[in-house]
Amino acid sequence: MNAPALTVETSPIADIRQLILLLDARKPLLWMRRNQGLAGIGTALRLEFSGPTRMTDAASAWREVVAAATVTDPLQRTGTGLLAFGTFAFDDSSSQTSVLIVPELIVGREDGQCWVTRVWPTGQAAPEIPLALHPLGDEYRISLLPGALEPAGYREAVSAAVARIGAQDLSKVVLARDLVGRLPAESDLRRLLSELALGYSDCWTYAVDGLVGSSPETLIRADHNEVNARVLAGTISRGADAAADLEAALALATSSKDGDEHEFAVQSVLAALRPHTSVLTTSEIPFTVKLPNLWHLATDLEGTLSDGSTSLDLIAAMHPTAAVAGTPTQDALALIRELEPFDRGRYAGPVGWVGADGDGEWAIALRCAQVSPTGDVTAYAGCGIVLDSDPDRELAETKMKFRPIVEAFA
Repeated sequence: MNAPALTVETSPIADIRQLILLLDARKPLLWMRRNQGLAGIGTALRLEFSGPTRMTDAASAWREVVAAATVTDPLQRTGTGLLAFGTFAFDDSSSQTSVLIVPELIVGREDGQCWVTRVWPTGQAAPEIPLALHPLGDEYRISLLPGALEPAGYREAVSAAVARIGAQDLSKVVLARDLVGRLPAESDLRRLLSELALGYSDCWTYAVDGLVGSSPETLIRADHNEVNARVLAGTISRGADAAADLEAALALATSSKDGDEHEFAVQSVLAALRPHTSVLTTSEIPFTVKLPNLWHLATDLEGTLSDGSTSLDLIAAMHPTAAVAGTPTQDALALIRELEPFDRGRYAGPVGWVGADGDGEWAIALRCAQVSPTGDVTAYAGCGIVLDSDPDRELAETKMKFRPIVEAFA
Protein backbone atom coordinates (compact mmCIF):
# COMPACT_ATOMS: atom_id res chain seq x y z
CA MET A 1 0.00 0.00 0.00
CA ASN A 2 1.23 3.50 -0.84
CA ALA A 3 -0.30 5.50 1.97
CA PRO A 4 -1.63 8.93 0.99
CA ALA A 5 -0.07 11.86 2.81
CA LEU A 6 -2.64 13.60 5.02
CA THR A 7 -2.48 16.89 6.87
CA VAL A 8 -4.30 16.91 10.19
CA GLU A 9 -5.04 19.86 12.47
CA THR A 10 -6.88 19.77 15.80
CA SER A 11 -8.06 22.85 17.68
CA PRO A 12 -10.36 23.46 20.68
CA ILE A 13 -13.86 24.85 20.11
CA ALA A 14 -16.83 25.92 22.22
CA ASP A 15 -18.92 23.10 23.66
CA ILE A 16 -21.30 21.47 21.18
CA ARG A 17 -23.92 19.41 23.01
CA GLN A 18 -25.67 17.91 20.01
CA LEU A 19 -23.10 15.81 18.17
CA ILE A 20 -25.76 13.92 16.21
CA LEU A 21 -27.10 17.12 14.64
CA LEU A 22 -23.67 17.76 13.07
CA LEU A 23 -23.80 14.53 11.06
CA ASP A 24 -24.62 13.81 7.44
CA ALA A 25 -28.23 12.58 7.43
CA ARG A 26 -27.51 9.61 5.16
CA LYS A 27 -23.85 8.84 5.85
CA PRO A 28 -23.40 9.46 9.58
CA LEU A 29 -20.16 8.61 11.39
CA LEU A 30 -20.67 8.43 15.14
CA TRP A 31 -19.20 6.94 18.32
CA MET A 32 -21.00 8.20 21.41
CA ARG A 33 -21.98 7.29 24.96
CA ARG A 34 -23.70 9.59 27.49
CA ASN A 35 -23.56 12.41 24.93
CA GLN A 36 -19.76 12.21 24.75
CA GLY A 37 -17.71 10.89 21.88
CA LEU A 38 -16.83 11.54 18.25
CA ALA A 39 -18.78 12.73 15.21
CA GLY A 40 -17.34 12.47 11.70
CA ILE A 41 -18.30 14.40 8.56
CA GLY A 42 -17.13 13.69 5.02
CA THR A 43 -14.46 11.23 3.89
CA ALA A 44 -10.79 12.14 3.61
CA LEU A 45 -9.67 8.51 3.25
CA ARG A 46 -11.46 5.17 2.96
CA LEU A 47 -9.60 1.87 3.28
CA GLU A 48 -11.30 -1.45 2.55
CA PHE A 49 -10.32 -4.95 3.67
CA SER A 50 -11.69 -8.48 3.40
CA GLY A 51 -10.87 -12.09 4.13
CA PRO A 52 -9.12 -13.80 7.06
CA THR A 53 -6.41 -11.11 7.35
CA ARG A 54 -8.76 -8.10 7.23
CA MET A 55 -7.90 -6.85 10.73
CA THR A 56 -4.15 -7.42 10.57
CA ASP A 57 -4.15 -5.82 7.12
CA ALA A 58 -6.00 -2.85 8.59
CA ALA A 59 -3.45 -2.57 11.42
CA SER A 60 -0.59 -2.56 8.90
CA ALA A 61 -2.29 -0.08 6.57
CA TRP A 62 -3.10 2.24 9.45
CA ARG A 63 0.55 2.34 10.54
CA GLU A 64 1.47 3.45 7.01
CA VAL A 65 -1.22 6.14 6.98
CA VAL A 66 -0.01 7.46 10.34
CA ALA A 67 3.64 7.46 9.24
CA ALA A 68 2.80 9.55 6.17
CA ALA A 69 0.64 12.09 8.01
CA THR A 70 1.55 15.56 9.26
CA VAL A 71 -0.36 16.14 12.49
CA THR A 72 -0.79 19.34 14.50
CA ASP A 73 -2.50 18.48 17.79
CA PRO A 74 -1.98 20.90 20.67
CA LEU A 75 -4.54 19.09 22.84
CA GLN A 76 -2.83 15.67 22.80
CA ARG A 77 -5.74 13.84 24.40
CA THR A 78 -7.67 10.69 23.60
CA GLY A 79 -9.74 11.24 20.45
CA THR A 80 -7.77 14.21 19.09
CA GLY A 81 -5.48 14.26 16.06
CA LEU A 82 -5.67 11.72 13.25
CA LEU A 83 -8.22 8.94 13.71
CA ALA A 84 -10.40 6.56 11.73
CA PHE A 85 -13.81 5.05 12.33
CA GLY A 86 -13.96 1.33 11.57
CA THR A 87 -16.29 -1.60 11.17
CA PHE A 88 -15.27 -5.19 10.41
CA ALA A 89 -17.15 -8.17 9.04
CA PHE A 90 -17.82 -11.02 11.45
CA ASP A 91 -16.78 -13.92 9.23
CA ASP A 92 -13.61 -14.47 7.21
CA SER A 93 -15.69 -15.35 4.17
CA SER A 94 -18.21 -12.51 4.42
CA SER A 95 -19.05 -10.61 1.25
CA GLN A 96 -19.37 -7.43 3.33
CA THR A 97 -16.27 -5.24 3.20
CA SER A 98 -14.49 -4.11 6.35
CA VAL A 99 -13.55 -0.44 6.38
CA LEU A 100 -11.52 2.27 8.06
CA ILE A 101 -12.83 5.76 7.31
CA VAL A 102 -10.91 8.95 8.08
CA PRO A 103 -13.43 11.83 8.04
CA GLU A 104 -12.63 15.26 6.64
CA LEU A 105 -13.92 16.79 9.85
CA ILE A 106 -14.09 15.20 13.32
CA VAL A 107 -15.78 16.81 16.31
CA GLY A 108 -15.00 15.36 19.72
CA ARG A 109 -16.65 15.98 23.06
CA GLU A 110 -15.48 14.72 26.46
CA ASP A 111 -15.95 16.07 29.98
CA GLY A 112 -17.23 19.40 28.69
CA GLN A 113 -14.30 19.98 26.34
CA CYS A 114 -14.90 20.05 22.59
CA TRP A 115 -12.48 20.04 19.69
CA VAL A 116 -12.48 19.88 15.93
CA THR A 117 -10.00 18.01 13.73
CA ARG A 118 -9.75 18.77 10.03
CA VAL A 119 -8.09 16.33 7.62
CA TRP A 120 -7.10 16.87 3.99
CA PRO A 121 -4.57 15.59 1.42
CA THR A 122 -1.20 17.21 1.94
CA GLY A 123 -0.55 19.87 -0.67
CA GLN A 124 -4.22 20.66 -1.18
CA ALA A 125 -6.39 23.30 0.45
CA ALA A 126 -8.11 22.51 3.76
CA PRO A 127 -11.78 21.57 3.32
CA GLU A 128 -14.33 24.33 3.79
CA ILE A 129 -16.79 22.40 5.94
CA PRO A 130 -18.74 24.63 8.33
CA LEU A 131 -19.60 23.43 11.81
CA ALA A 132 -23.38 23.60 11.66
CA LEU A 133 -26.25 21.88 13.44
CA HIS A 134 -28.81 20.55 10.96
CA PRO A 135 -32.41 19.88 12.05
CA LEU A 136 -33.62 16.29 11.77
CA GLY A 137 -35.42 15.31 8.59
CA ASP A 138 -38.99 14.08 8.29
CA GLU A 139 -40.20 11.36 10.61
CA TYR A 140 -40.54 7.83 9.27
CA ARG A 141 -41.63 4.49 10.66
CA ILE A 142 -40.88 1.06 9.26
CA SER A 143 -41.62 -2.46 10.43
CA LEU A 144 -38.88 -5.07 10.48
CA LEU A 145 -40.09 -8.53 9.46
CA PRO A 146 -38.48 -12.00 9.57
CA GLY A 147 -35.74 -12.40 6.98
CA ALA A 148 -33.89 -15.52 5.86
CA LEU A 149 -34.42 -17.32 9.20
CA GLU A 150 -38.03 -17.24 10.39
CA PRO A 151 -38.98 -18.02 14.02
CA ALA A 152 -39.77 -21.68 13.31
CA GLY A 153 -36.47 -22.09 11.52
CA TYR A 154 -34.64 -20.49 14.42
CA ARG A 155 -36.17 -22.96 16.88
CA GLU A 156 -35.04 -25.79 14.61
CA ALA A 157 -31.53 -24.36 14.43
CA VAL A 158 -31.35 -24.13 18.22
CA SER A 159 -32.54 -27.74 18.56
CA ALA A 160 -29.92 -28.87 16.05
CA ALA A 161 -27.21 -26.96 17.94
CA VAL A 162 -28.22 -28.48 21.29
CA ALA A 163 -28.01 -31.94 19.71
CA ARG A 164 -24.51 -31.22 18.44
CA ILE A 165 -23.46 -29.95 21.86
CA GLY A 166 -24.95 -33.09 23.42
CA ALA A 167 -22.84 -35.17 21.05
CA GLN A 168 -19.83 -33.24 22.43
CA ASP A 169 -19.01 -31.68 19.08
CA LEU A 170 -18.65 -28.32 20.90
CA SER A 171 -19.57 -26.60 24.17
CA LYS A 172 -21.35 -23.44 23.02
CA VAL A 173 -22.47 -21.77 19.80
CA VAL A 174 -24.07 -18.37 19.25
CA LEU A 175 -26.92 -18.49 16.73
CA ALA A 176 -28.48 -15.37 15.24
CA ARG A 177 -31.54 -14.59 13.18
CA ASP A 178 -32.37 -11.62 10.97
CA LEU A 179 -35.13 -9.08 10.40
CA VAL A 180 -35.46 -7.03 7.23
CA GLY A 181 -37.18 -3.84 6.11
CA ARG A 182 -36.81 -0.90 3.76
CA LEU A 183 -36.41 2.79 4.50
CA PRO A 184 -38.27 5.46 2.53
CA ALA A 185 -36.09 7.44 0.15
CA GLU A 186 -34.05 10.27 1.73
CA SER A 187 -34.58 8.98 5.27
CA ASP A 188 -32.54 10.73 7.96
CA LEU A 189 -30.55 8.09 9.84
CA ARG A 190 -29.86 10.59 12.59
CA ARG A 191 -33.43 10.06 13.80
CA LEU A 192 -32.60 6.43 14.51
CA LEU A 193 -29.35 7.39 16.23
CA SER A 194 -31.14 9.98 18.37
CA GLU A 195 -33.66 7.37 19.54
CA LEU A 196 -30.92 4.87 20.39
CA ALA A 197 -28.73 7.42 22.16
CA LEU A 198 -31.66 8.65 24.25
CA GLY A 199 -33.01 5.21 25.12
CA TYR A 200 -29.66 3.46 25.67
CA SER A 201 -27.37 6.21 26.92
CA ASP A 202 -25.05 3.77 28.73
CA CYS A 203 -24.38 1.87 25.50
CA TRP A 204 -22.08 2.83 22.63
CA THR A 205 -24.28 4.38 19.95
CA TYR A 206 -22.44 4.06 16.65
CA ALA A 207 -22.76 4.65 12.94
CA VAL A 208 -20.08 3.58 10.47
CA ASP A 209 -20.65 3.00 6.76
CA GLY A 210 -24.37 2.27 7.18
CA LEU A 211 -23.96 0.06 10.26
CA VAL A 212 -26.03 1.65 13.04
CA GLY A 213 -26.75 0.49 16.55
CA SER A 214 -26.19 0.75 20.31
CA SER A 215 -23.88 -1.86 21.81
CA PRO A 216 -23.60 -2.62 25.52
CA GLU A 217 -20.38 -4.61 25.08
CA THR A 218 -16.93 -3.00 25.00
CA LEU A 219 -14.67 -5.38 23.09
CA ILE A 220 -11.50 -3.44 23.98
CA ARG A 221 -10.40 0.03 25.00
CA ALA A 222 -6.69 0.80 24.67
CA ASP A 223 -5.38 4.02 26.19
CA HIS A 224 -1.68 4.67 26.90
CA ASN A 225 -0.79 0.96 27.31
CA GLU A 226 -3.78 0.28 29.55
CA VAL A 227 -6.54 -1.96 28.23
CA ASN A 228 -9.99 -2.81 29.50
CA ALA A 229 -12.93 -4.80 28.24
CA ARG A 230 -16.41 -5.75 29.36
CA VAL A 231 -17.68 -9.23 28.60
CA LEU A 232 -21.45 -9.72 28.42
CA ALA A 233 -23.02 -13.16 28.13
CA GLY A 234 -26.15 -14.41 29.85
CA THR A 235 -29.43 -12.53 29.52
CA ILE A 236 -32.87 -12.22 31.12
CA SER A 237 -35.73 -9.78 30.52
CA ARG A 238 -36.48 -6.99 33.01
CA GLY A 239 -39.28 -7.52 35.50
CA ALA A 240 -42.64 -5.75 35.24
CA ASP A 241 -42.18 -4.03 38.64
CA ALA A 242 -39.38 -3.46 41.14
CA ALA A 243 -39.87 -6.78 42.96
CA ALA A 244 -40.08 -8.79 39.74
CA ASP A 245 -37.06 -6.94 38.38
CA LEU A 246 -34.97 -7.82 41.43
CA GLU A 247 -36.12 -11.41 41.16
CA ALA A 248 -35.09 -11.51 37.49
CA ALA A 249 -31.61 -10.16 38.28
CA LEU A 250 -31.17 -12.74 41.05
CA ALA A 251 -32.34 -15.55 38.77
CA LEU A 252 -29.77 -14.52 36.16
CA ALA A 253 -26.95 -14.23 38.70
CA THR A 254 -27.66 -17.74 40.04
CA SER A 255 -28.45 -19.48 36.74
CA SER A 256 -26.00 -22.30 36.01
CA LYS A 257 -26.90 -22.19 32.30
CA ASP A 258 -26.14 -18.47 32.02
CA GLY A 259 -23.10 -18.82 34.27
CA ASP A 260 -21.61 -21.48 32.01
CA GLU A 261 -22.31 -19.42 28.90
CA HIS A 262 -20.69 -16.39 30.54
CA GLU A 263 -17.58 -18.26 31.65
CA PHE A 264 -16.90 -19.50 28.10
CA ALA A 265 -16.94 -15.87 26.93
CA VAL A 266 -14.65 -14.63 29.71
CA GLN A 267 -12.09 -17.36 29.17
CA SER A 268 -11.94 -16.67 25.43
CA VAL A 269 -11.12 -13.00 26.06
CA LEU A 270 -8.51 -13.86 28.69
CA ALA A 271 -6.83 -16.31 26.33
CA ALA A 272 -6.72 -13.69 23.56
CA LEU A 273 -5.31 -10.89 25.74
CA ARG A 274 -2.75 -12.77 27.88
CA PRO A 275 -0.04 -12.89 25.16
CA HIS A 276 -0.23 -9.07 24.85
CA THR A 277 -0.31 -8.08 28.53
CA SER A 278 1.98 -8.13 31.55
CA VAL A 279 -0.90 -7.78 34.00
CA LEU A 280 -4.49 -8.92 33.42
CA THR A 281 -7.20 -8.96 36.07
CA THR A 282 -10.95 -9.57 36.11
CA SER A 283 -13.79 -8.79 38.48
CA GLU A 284 -13.95 -11.71 40.91
CA ILE A 285 -17.46 -12.89 40.04
CA PRO A 286 -19.85 -11.86 37.25
CA PHE A 287 -22.17 -8.98 38.09
CA THR A 288 -25.52 -7.98 36.59
CA VAL A 289 -25.79 -4.99 34.25
CA LYS A 290 -29.20 -3.33 33.87
CA LEU A 291 -30.34 -2.07 30.48
CA PRO A 292 -33.77 -0.57 29.75
CA ASN A 293 -35.16 -3.88 28.47
CA LEU A 294 -32.99 -6.64 29.97
CA TRP A 295 -30.29 -7.75 32.41
CA HIS A 296 -26.89 -9.08 31.35
CA LEU A 297 -24.22 -10.99 33.23
CA ALA A 298 -20.98 -9.01 32.99
CA THR A 299 -17.29 -9.29 33.81
CA ASP A 300 -14.81 -6.41 33.54
CA LEU A 301 -11.19 -7.02 32.56
CA GLU A 302 -8.23 -4.66 32.98
CA GLY A 303 -4.63 -5.08 31.88
CA THR A 304 -1.33 -3.47 30.94
CA LEU A 305 0.01 -3.93 27.42
CA SER A 306 3.49 -5.38 27.19
CA ASP A 307 4.15 -5.72 23.46
CA GLY A 308 3.21 -2.40 21.88
CA SER A 309 0.01 -3.73 20.32
CA THR A 310 -2.45 -1.22 18.90
CA SER A 311 -6.20 -1.49 19.39
CA LEU A 312 -6.40 -2.90 15.84
CA ASP A 313 -3.88 -5.61 16.75
CA LEU A 314 -5.95 -6.46 19.81
CA ILE A 315 -9.27 -6.78 17.99
CA ALA A 316 -7.51 -9.04 15.48
CA ALA A 317 -6.38 -11.24 18.37
CA MET A 318 -9.72 -11.21 20.19
CA HIS A 319 -12.28 -11.61 17.41
CA PRO A 320 -14.46 -13.59 17.54
CA THR A 321 -14.96 -14.05 21.26
CA ALA A 322 -17.07 -16.86 22.64
CA ALA A 323 -19.75 -14.25 23.42
CA VAL A 324 -20.55 -13.96 19.70
CA ALA A 325 -19.22 -17.22 18.22
CA GLY A 326 -18.92 -20.04 20.75
CA THR A 327 -16.45 -22.60 22.10
CA PRO A 328 -14.26 -24.05 20.61
CA THR A 329 -14.13 -21.13 18.19
CA GLN A 330 -13.53 -22.90 14.89
CA ASP A 331 -16.13 -25.60 15.61
CA ALA A 332 -18.64 -22.91 16.56
CA LEU A 333 -17.93 -20.90 13.40
CA ALA A 334 -18.41 -23.99 11.26
CA LEU A 335 -21.79 -24.68 12.89
CA ILE A 336 -22.85 -21.04 12.48
CA ARG A 337 -22.12 -21.26 8.74
CA GLU A 338 -24.12 -24.49 8.60
CA LEU A 339 -27.20 -23.35 10.54
CA GLU A 340 -27.50 -19.64 9.71
CA PRO A 341 -28.83 -19.19 6.14
CA PHE A 342 -27.36 -15.69 5.74
CA ASP A 343 -24.13 -13.72 5.82
CA ARG A 344 -23.88 -11.91 9.17
CA GLY A 345 -22.04 -9.06 7.51
CA ARG A 346 -20.68 -6.77 10.22
CA TYR A 347 -23.08 -7.93 12.93
CA ALA A 348 -21.06 -9.16 15.94
CA GLY A 349 -17.83 -7.84 14.43
CA PRO A 350 -15.72 -5.03 15.91
CA VAL A 351 -16.96 -1.46 15.46
CA GLY A 352 -15.27 1.67 16.83
CA TRP A 353 -12.30 3.93 16.19
CA VAL A 354 -8.50 3.99 16.21
CA GLY A 355 -6.18 6.95 16.74
CA ALA A 356 -2.74 7.74 15.34
CA ASP A 357 -1.03 6.25 18.40
CA GLY A 358 -2.98 3.01 17.99
CA ASP A 359 -5.20 3.66 20.98
CA GLY A 360 -8.92 3.37 20.44
CA GLU A 361 -12.28 2.06 21.56
CA TRP A 362 -14.05 -0.90 19.98
CA ALA A 363 -17.38 -2.49 20.77
CA ILE A 364 -18.97 -5.65 19.47
CA ALA A 365 -21.56 -4.64 16.87
CA LEU A 366 -24.75 -5.73 18.66
CA ARG A 367 -28.30 -4.29 18.74
CA CYS A 368 -27.61 -3.15 15.22
CA ALA A 369 -28.80 -2.97 11.63
CA GLN A 370 -26.99 -2.56 8.33
CA VAL A 371 -28.57 0.04 6.06
CA SER A 372 -27.64 -0.25 2.39
CA PRO A 373 -27.24 2.78 0.08
CA THR A 374 -30.62 1.87 -1.46
CA GLY A 375 -32.38 1.82 1.93
CA ASP A 376 -32.54 -1.93 2.57
CA VAL A 377 -32.30 -2.67 6.30
CA THR A 378 -31.12 -5.91 7.89
CA ALA A 379 -31.06 -6.26 11.67
CA TYR A 380 -29.60 -9.14 13.66
CA ALA A 381 -29.87 -10.65 17.14
CA GLY A 382 -28.37 -13.83 18.55
CA CYS A 383 -28.16 -16.01 21.64
CA GLY A 384 -25.56 -18.26 23.18
CA ILE A 385 -26.67 -21.89 22.90
CA VAL A 386 -25.43 -24.41 25.47
CA LEU A 387 -26.52 -27.93 26.42
CA ASP A 388 -29.65 -26.98 28.36
CA SER A 389 -30.84 -24.22 26.02
CA ASP A 390 -34.56 -24.25 25.21
CA PRO A 391 -35.57 -23.22 21.65
CA ASP A 392 -38.63 -21.23 22.75
CA ARG A 393 -36.69 -19.33 25.42
CA GLU A 394 -33.84 -18.56 23.01
CA LEU A 395 -36.32 -17.24 20.45
CA ALA A 396 -37.85 -15.03 23.14
CA GLU A 397 -34.38 -13.76 24.02
CA THR A 398 -33.74 -12.71 20.41
CA LYS A 399 -36.99 -10.73 20.52
CA MET A 400 -35.70 -8.88 23.60
CA LYS A 401 -32.40 -8.14 21.88
CA PHE A 402 -34.14 -6.91 18.72
CA ARG A 403 -36.23 -4.46 20.74
CA PRO A 404 -33.83 -1.45 20.72
CA ILE A 405 -33.43 -1.40 16.95
CA VAL A 406 -37.04 -2.38 16.17
CA GLU A 407 -38.43 0.37 18.42
CA ALA A 408 -35.98 2.94 17.06
CA PHE A 409 -37.18 2.28 13.51
CA ALA A 410 -40.82 2.23 14.62
